[in-house]
Amino acid sequence: MNIKVIIVCCLASIIWNSAFATTLRMAFDADPVSLDPHEHLSEGTLQFSHWVFDPLLRWNRQGELEARLATKWQRLDSRTIRFFLRENVTFHSGNAFTAEDVAYTISRLKKSPDFRAMYDSIESTNIIDPHTIDVHTTTSNPLLLNIMTYVFPIDKAFYQGRDEIIKHGNSFASEHVSGTGTFILVDRKLGNRMELMRDPNYWDTESKGNVDQVILTPIRADSTRLSALFSGDVDFIFPISPIDIARTERTPGIQVVTIPSTRTILLHMNQDRRSEFKDIRVRQAINLAINQKLIVEKILKGHGTPAGQLTPDSFIGHLKDLEPNYDLQKALQLMKEAGYEQGFRISMMAPNNRYLNDEKVAQAISAMLARINIIVDLKTLPKAQYFKEFDNRSADIMMLGWQSDTMDANNPFEFIIACSDVKTGLGVYNASGYCNPSIDQKIQQANREMAPEKRKQLLQEIEQTLYDDSPIVPLYWQPLT
Repeated sequence: MNIKVIIVCCLASIIWNSAFATTLRMAFDADPVSLDPHEHLSEGTLQFSHWVFDPLLRWNRQGELEARLATKWQRLDSRTIRFFLRENVTFHSGNAFTAEDVAYTISRLKKSPDFRAMYDSIESTNIIDPHTIDVHTTTSNPLLLNIMTYVFPIDKAFYQGRDEIIKHGNSFASEHVSGTGTFILVDRKLGNRMELMRDPNYWDTESKGNVDQVILTPIRADSTRLSALFSGDVDFIFPISPIDIARTERTPGIQVVTIPSTRTILLHMNQDRRSEFKDIRVRQAINLAINQKLIVEKILKGHGTPAGQLTPDSFIGHLKDLEPNYDLQKALQLMKEAGYEQGFRISMMAPNNRYLNDEKVAQAISAMLARINIIVDLKTLPKAQYFKEFDNRSADIMMLGWQSDTMDANNPFEFIIACSDVKTGLGVYNASGYCNPSIDQKIQQANREMAPEKRKQLLQEIEQTLYDDSPIVPLYWQPLT
């Protein structure tokens, strides 16, 4: 009997002997702040969901959709897709996975403050049989399959009746979990340690993997995290500071991998808090005073791409002529024309363990704004604390990173540009107070338009308007290293 068979037998008998386990020890800059897959629309939540839950479908490495808990799908008309679900799948609780769980999950997503904007267009679901379900939208929707990659079915029998979604609060779902994913959560000490064990009954027997146990340790400081890798205390770290990449690449036995990303790092200027930001000349001056290319070159050590817009060049809607335009003299002139030649003082908040060198980037921006006489009172916070403050819009300028996991430009427009609407979830991450009804109308049109060229034109028109109005400051696109 080989080691793998021994492991399976021990697990099946609920006897765990770590001596036989293949353990992957990982160190991230932070751990997921909640076990609820619908509480936060964040990278940490999605990573955790892919470990412990399973999506209906997902993006593969080639950027194509592949089947997971849905084995196949069929578009019945412009408003309906039928999903055929995998049979003989069980949740970690032992409950069977059925179409009831999918319908329940979509219903819960429509109630989530962070996710509802994506699912507001879903009108209803119709269960055909235990493993077939139709999803109906209110209008034609070119992105229905894209948003279904966020559907990680949860265990209806396990959660129902205690499924309240409480952001940054204690709830049953934030502390208990039952998914169908590769790994079972064994132990969790928030901010200290998370242990996961491979499910011996996992349905995907063709993707065996080579890891039986995952131990995740959050280590906030870049230098401490890297030291843990060098010493052998952990096997994998993410992220790595740009300043350490060259040295790490020269270290025998360690591999550095950089993956392109569509995440845009940006600044919100809150017009509701500061009347100065209502003046387009001030907003344009701030954009012109921030040198994105210098930030990427000096602070990120070249590990990033300066951004003059939200849409990366791999998405339709990108406008190649919209480049970052650093011009300090023009910025000073605009401040003078607006009547703020002497400047003013503002508050700014940024995370210090969420994005690549985020604290150093925020410090550099503060120094750049000082050159147009805007004095910045900067406060940086760990991720878990920062996003509570972000939700409260606690500073005049706030940093945010956004990646479109629908692989479409309209996703950031919906969440961080649209007029804030609690009912629909649009603009849930809009911390600028910017509201342009014409943009909202085009966002809605793009969500219905099935013709690619017409969609492209709508998205480019939105991007051009944002460039002209300057409600935000796009900084750079950040790769994953």
